[in-house]
Amino acid sequence: MFVVFFFLRRTGRRSFTTTTSNLYTKYSFTPPPSLHQKQPINSNPQTHNTNTNKKKSKPLYRPPSSLDRSGQTPLISNLPFDFRFSYTESSPAVRPIGLREPKYSPFGPERVDRVWTGVCAPAVDPIASKEESVKLEGKRKMMRDRVQGQELTNAERIALVESCGKHKTKRQINLGRDGLTHNMLNDIHNNWKHAEAVRIKCMGVPTVDMKNVCAQLEDKAFGKIIHRHGGSLILYRGRNYHPKKRPVIPLMLWKPQEPIYPKLIKITIEGLSIDETKEMRKKGLAIPGLTKLAKNGYYGGLVPMIRDAFLVEELVRIDCKGLERKDYKKLGAKLRDLVPCILVTFEKEQIVIWRGKDYKPKEGGCFLMDREFFDKSETDPEHDSQDVNHGEIEFDSDEN
Repeated sequence: MFVVFFFLRRTGRRSFTTTTSNLYTKYSFTPPPSLHQKQPINSNPQTHNTNTNKKKSKPLYRPPSSLDRSGQTPLISNLPFDFRFSYTESSPAVRPIGLREPKYSPFGPERVDRVWTGVCAPAVDPIASKEESVKLEGKRKMMRDRVQGQELTNAERIALVESCGKHKTKRQINLGRDGLTHNMLNDIHNNWKHAEAVRIKCMGVPTVDMKNVCAQLEDKAFGKIIHRHGGSLILYRGRNYHPKKRPVIPLMLWKPQEPIYPKLIKITIEGLSIDETKEMRKKGLAIPGLTKLAKNGYYGGLVPMIRDAFLVEELVRIDCKGLERKDYKKLGAKLRDLVPCILVTFEKEQIVIWRGKDYKPKEGGCFLMDREFFDKSETDPEHDSQDVNHGEIEFDSDEN
């Protein structure tokens, strides 16, 4: 064995060289690549251990939403009136003097086919003729009459009023400081899916002019008020109302910025000097207050109360402590038009108003009784004395 090893060493031949060459030739052996060299890209997909049969994961479930209209045409609504954020707290007759932000639609970009003007989304071109507005009024009245159908009898009305009482159902829509908003119309129709009538609780600034609130509810929702006790209303949907044929009401995605309106209180009152104005403001803050307003209360009797006070006093002070400044500013703007009166100051959370030199009390206006009766003893032949007693239902309310 030693002789063989010595012979191989002398001749320079090594046995492992032959073994290595046999691996290359007989078994097509390919050595692994060196770590210092770049690995060649293998074009043969069979050498990769990728599992092509791997099941793709499903996307997460996303419920359908009417707000997601990406890639769709703008929503078309045939409602014959201008879309506003609030129908009771914004008047088409009052024009703003400016905007606080660019005219960006609160419905979202390209969701509605109507252009947002910064105040409203008009149903027709703002420069349209009066004939177009008359046509819209006629179309709105025709749609409401078609939905309402035959008028309710006293027995049907009483049954609906009882079914909407607080002891029967908790369904209620709260109408707050913003009044009848655009999205509230959608809430009303959603409640009408499950019941023929819905209870609406009115609170705060809009209750100063309840006649306007009732008129706007019937005009914009195409319903009918069948009961009212203070700020509590019951709105009936109509005999021919069908939930699947409800009008298309696009939702506002955010509250639009309020435009800039002229100042309510000027430096000097018209017809008075600067000294007389200062003296009147000082005197107005010192006189006894007529009433104190509760936050989110019912202010339906405020206007007749001020009209009665103006018969004996020229200045009236209303205590608004606890109310937000924008709330009693809105109150002052409403009182100026409804009483009518002249605003003196809003200092120290007070509303001081002056009746003016030539004061003449305005008749009618927003005045409504605390409670309305909808009995038809003369028109309904089936009505009897028992129905009259049932017609005077004490509706549950929080005003008392």
